[in-house]
Amino acid sequence: MRILMLGAGGVGGYFGGRMVQTGSDVTFLVREGRAAQLEAGLRIESPHGDATIPVSYITGPADTGPFDVIALSCKSYGLAGALEAIAPFVREGVFILPLLNGFGHLDAIAERFPEAIVWGGSAGVIATLTEDGVVRQMHPNQLISAGLRPAQPQGAETLAALIAEMKAAQITAFASPDIEGAMWEKWTFLTTLAAATCLMRGSTGQILATDYGKSMLAALFDECIRTAIAEGCPPSPNHDVDYRGMLFDPNGIFTASMMRDMDAGGPTEADHIIGDMIARAARHGIETPMLKVGYTRLQVHEAARAK
Repeated sequence: MRILMLGAGGVGGYFGGRMVQTGSDVTFLVREGRAAQLEAGLRIESPHGDATIPVSYITGPADTGPFDVIALSCKSYGLAGALEAIAPFVREGVFILPLLNGFGHLDAIAERFPEAIVWGGSAGVIATLTEDGVVRQMHPNQLISAGLRPAQPQGAETLAALIAEMKAAQITAFASPDIEGAMWEKWTFLTTLAAATCLMRGSTGQILATDYGKSMLAALFDECIRTAIAEGCPPSPNHDVDYRGMLFDPNGIFTASMMRDMDAGGPTEADHIIGDMIARAARHGIETPMLKVGYTRLQVHEAARAK
């Protein structure tokens, strides 16, 4: 199986690098600056072991031959550019696996590439790309779920082969029978996590240690859950991941990547994650006062960046 991985940062670099280690045929599509860092190999620092991995990479259209799967590991604010970057490699029937947070990107990809088959996907890894080009994993979790969408239920055999290659790389990977539901579950978790940690500037455990932290987290999570139910995706009784347990673990060390993006003075996925959740809730008449507070904080950050 030939895989094109758009991006070699915290998500794409980590999962793609681990797959290369165990023999998968992965080519990274990256910008020029990242390509220069990859000349000496893709460097990973991880609780599962550090590594410097020789990888194949390109920076634009190239005579690579056809790919079976194109995986997207960009941030949501980079989606438009990412779709332009992969356009030369999209062919009739190619499978696209987006590993983005949120939900709205699925329609955007399908509309841009009607000739492709767009799977649903979700990645669970706490990792970042350092300024000197190291993919640093901060927590041992390394999870990918992927699945066929009702709108395009093709490619079960190819998906199974991809999952098998991920498992060979010691990634906790599985094909979800309800990938859109799984994506919604992660989205409700991530929206709560982002709003809370960006507001409070601390981890979930630090927030829970305060007098009103638990009630604040509960209110945020409730707004998200009610929105998911209204959208036809209630939480499953058999969760793939215990997101509630993660949020309310008193020893939790979780912070959103959005908070780390703020700390670095960079752009955030506020519109795609929190803004879209608020908009969907409003369509169903659901009030989201807590989410609006978190979103306002992130809008202040974006306005400051614009200046």
